[in-house]
Amino acid sequence: MIARDEITGVVLAGGLSRRMGGGDKALIELAGRPLIRHATERLAPQVGALAINANGDPARFAALALPVVPDETADFPGPLAGVLAALHWAARVRPQTRAVVSVSADAPFVPADLVHRLLEASSSTPVLRAAVAQSHGHRHHVIGLWPLETASEIEAALARSERRVEAIVDRLGAVAVPFPDQEIAGERVDPFFNINTPDDLAFANGLMTASAHRGGVA
Repeated sequence: MIARDEITGVVLAGGLSRRMGGGDKALIELAGRPLIRHATERLAPQVGALAINANGDPARFAALALPVVPDETADFPGPLAGVLAALHWAARVRPQTRAVVSVSADAPFVPADLVHRLLEASSSTPVLRAAVAQSHGHRHHVIGLWPLETASEIEAALARSERRVEAIVDRLGAVAVPFPDQEIAGERVDPFFNINTPDDLAFANGLMTASAHRGGVA
């Protein structure tokens, strides 16, 4: 199997918190820390290097001490532009990279074995395949593993103004990797639960508070 150092991680932080009043969703506080910090801390131990994909002033992420990689186009065509930018960046600065694993900044509970399981499924054939996470029968199209070779297909799709992530995932023949719920503070929680609304944030804060009393999220 591919070594950890051959995987580069990226946290996609381009989302806006429209349903929460606007602004940078990644910087909303969850349990006293920016939402993006939870995502980076979950992914960092699983990869050889980690970057943030975001546009605008990179200084707002300075406290994380991670490279900030912007999209390569000015029209912000969605999360796959972030994946593509990360693929190109990794190919330039980390020549040992064979694949990029992406997670969204608003998913604070991604599993500790995310990369291992995606890589295991991706490596089940002689040619490394794209792989995306799945829970409750639903594919999470931007939480996935992207071999460097997928960059050309993603770039071509974006050049055609094809921005539906699902369509590109299907074209790549990505394998869907099912993940079970994980137990957090006595509750069964979708590991890819993401925060879109104030109610979501309140729920996650409650889990984090209860989890802290029980020794943390597994």
